[in-house]
Amino acid sequence: MKFVAEREALIDAVNWVARSLSSRPISTSLLGIMIDVTDVITMTGSDLETSTKAILHAEISTPGKVLVPGRLLAEIARSLPAKPITFTLDGTRVLVSAGSAKFTLPTLSVNEYPTLPELPETAGRIATDVFAAAISQVAIAAGRDDSLPTLTGVHIDISRTTITLAATDRYRLAVKEISWNPNNPDIETATLLRARTLSDAAKSLVGNPEVIFALSQSTTNERLVGFISNEKTMTSRTLDGTFPPFRHLLPQESTAQATVEVSTFLDSVRRVALVTDKTVPLRLIFSEGSLQLEAGAGEEAQATEELEIEYSGEPINIAFNPTFLTDGLQAINTPYVHIAFTGANKPAVLSGKSAADSEPISSYKYLLMPMRYTS
Repeated sequence: MKFVAEREALIDAVNWVARSLSSRPISTSLLGIMIDVTDVITMTGSDLETSTKAILHAEISTPGKVLVPGRLLAEIARSLPAKPITFTLDGTRVLVSAGSAKFTLPTLSVNEYPTLPELPETAGRIATDVFAAAISQVAIAAGRDDSLPTLTGVHIDISRTTITLAATDRYRLAVKEISWNPNNPDIETATLLRARTLSDAAKSLVGNPEVIFALSQSTTNERLVGFISNEKTMTSRTLDGTFPPFRHLLPQESTAQATVEVSTFLDSVRRVALVTDKTVPLRLIFSEGSLQLEAGAGEEAQATEELEIEYSGEPINIAFNPTFLTDGLQAINTPYVHIAFTGANKPAVLSGKSAADSEPISSYKYLLMPMRYTS
């Protein structure tokens, strides 16, 4: 096996495939990237839950197949000088060189490498920038506790031309609606996919105009979701379990509403929260024309700050986790935030506004549970 590839194309392909490699695999072979050289070069990687594949075009001298340590290959590729990279299989070793830089890599057993799942049937297409932005807005609310796997996922609900993404860690809920182009205009289905898998896919596929979304048929035993963009593909097994009902948690009416400039609000939250840690609540006192931020109590360090805001309704005295509040304000991605309240002890709903006097943007909502505040 021998080929010569352009450095940037090789790095792009290796980085994509290496995303699915596990740091603690159940088999040594899963540490590797499979390189299959025919008329094109196909690179694959897997941790048995997620599998990635990239097609690389190069100057091929000799076909062949080899399995090499994936993360080491990724580091070597990035470190090589900006010159064409030559790969040569020599017995049980792979020689990698660019210019005067030369590396020798061991190989892993090709025979022990698992058969990777085929891509499911194509379900439709979505603009990559829309997909990536939606995932970044929702995935922040997913849980990090693997003992509660259902909450580490993003619920994907497909209803005709609308996809609704939702994630929650029980303390907050993010919901985003986006439009897409389904192959079947009457499609109705739902699935649950690990949030970090979706985030990796979204970040890596940016730069391509659209993502092809693939779904296993409900009649098959293996439930897979696939993403295809240009010459990169990813398949992932869906999470078991049922995502908790969430739509009823988003109130249809509110008793008080605030409009605040996001950049100013974020700066204030970060400053006031300096006197406390990430788990201690930040107190917010909303009243007509004013927002008072407070943190710290008793003999501890304390901070206060006041902002001018637009507010309607009875005064609200409420407290939030400052990290969760910051996440929501950043995810909105608009100049202004609209906050709807139904009471001091009930969740608040954040949504974006393009201008102070415009209507709230209903396609994204970030629900935040209040915390008990000890004064």
